[in-house]
Amino acid sequence: MNPWLRSAVDYICDWLEFQVMASQQPGCIIAVTHRGAVVTERAFGVANLDTGEKLTPRHRFRIASHSKSFTSAGIMKLREQRKLRLDDPVGQYVTALHQQVAETTIAQVLSHSAGLTRDGVDSGQFIDRRDYLNAKELMAELQQPTTIESNTRFKYSNHGFGLLGLVMEAVTGEPYTSWIKREIIDAGGLKETLPDTPLPKGVPFARGHLRQQPAGRRFVLPGDNPTHAIRSAAGFVSTAADTARFFAQLAPSAKQSVIAAASRREMTRKHWRIPMSFEAYYGLGVNIGQTDGWDWFGHGGGFQGYLSRTIVIPACEVSITLLSNSIDGGAPFWLDGCMQILRAFKTRGAPDRNLRDWAGRWWTMWGAVDLVPMGNRVIAAIPHFNNPFMDASEIEITGRDAGRIVSANGYGSHGETVRRSRGKSGAVTDIWLAGVNVRPSKAVTTEIERRYAPQKRRSR
Repeated sequence: MNPWLRSAVDYICDWLEFQVMASQQPGCIIAVTHRGAVVTERAFGVANLDTGEKLTPRHRFRIASHSKSFTSAGIMKLREQRKLRLDDPVGQYVTALHQQVAETTIAQVLSHSAGLTRDGVDSGQFIDRRDYLNAKELMAELQQPTTIESNTRFKYSNHGFGLLGLVMEAVTGEPYTSWIKREIIDAGGLKETLPDTPLPKGVPFARGHLRQQPAGRRFVLPGDNPTHAIRSAAGFVSTAADTARFFAQLAPSAKQSVIAAASRREMTRKHWRIPMSFEAYYGLGVNIGQTDGWDWFGHGGGFQGYLSRTIVIPACEVSITLLSNSIDGGAPFWLDGCMQILRAFKTRGAPDRNLRDWAGRWWTMWGAVDLVPMGNRVIAAIPHFNNPFMDASEIEITGRDAGRIVSANGYGSHGETVRRSRGKSGAVTDIWLAGVNVRPSKAVTTEIERRYAPQKRRSR
């Protein structure tokens, strides 16, 4: 692995742990692959707030709409086997559909351009007010006309991917769960993934959690309800490592994959722009975008009590999966922060050897500052930010314990000095960043408690 990437991943994990703590989230797992192999997986927080069970990388999560990418890969594999074509109407395989629905093509359903209803007349299955639809109930709703004319715009549909599950069952003559597990999950070497619950006894499972509001505290959600006919859209259960591995296999340049390179190129090609978004697109079962010049693809997922997101950056041969077990989990925002950190290290490179001992987290009553060596500079990052390097000052090191701020925003301390203080043992005790004295968290905590803790009244 490139030295810059190793340094970036190490800081990503430090920053993410801080984000989970600072935002008071229950937990989060990150997995990073490079060239298809997992190079990092870390877990922070708890799997269940009620029991205090510690979260580990082996805990399974509901990865929700990531399921669509697995289903899409399954469709592409059937296409390679010449068992279906993307321009086939779905009514060729599933009968008793409304004529408008029957006329939509497999490609249109895969790209969310078929005009189908998103979740039907009652989406209570996503808020635990009803069970997920079974095949009979889904078919009853698909006997209604399309919501809008097909092939006119991107319009997301869980019902559409439920329909694709029925198409796959008609083509293969097998239950969706059996075929997708053998041909996609097992074939891809994924040992910790299932297309739906229940899980085998003893498998660690992270529970979902609600927001603090409106109830005033987080409630734990079971998260283990089966998704029935919607499993091909939202039912999958996996670890961060398995999810990242699978998506890495979808890169057109991947050396190993369950589907051919031509199928992967078709999946990850821009088919439709997503309306009301910042240059975001959808392919066949995957999201597509660009951040700071880096093309990426991936998917997100939201299940009651869980939020997750995965991206693949082909230019770096990297995939990243973040799984958070709260309905307000930070995975979507944290993933963007991970990309910003990667970009900064890719641009500046791994730190020079003589700067590495400057790395560390320091505090004032205002919060934390991370000193992050990159290339020939030390960056004063703010780990509270979604992008910790936004408006960050740069320090040029001029001596063992001395430096100068050579770049800062207009409100910063551009041109001023930096110095480290050491105790009798020789260890650094505090740092002066211009006029700001930063110290270890324990020292700042002691100072805050001494100054501001309520004083006990003396009894008379």
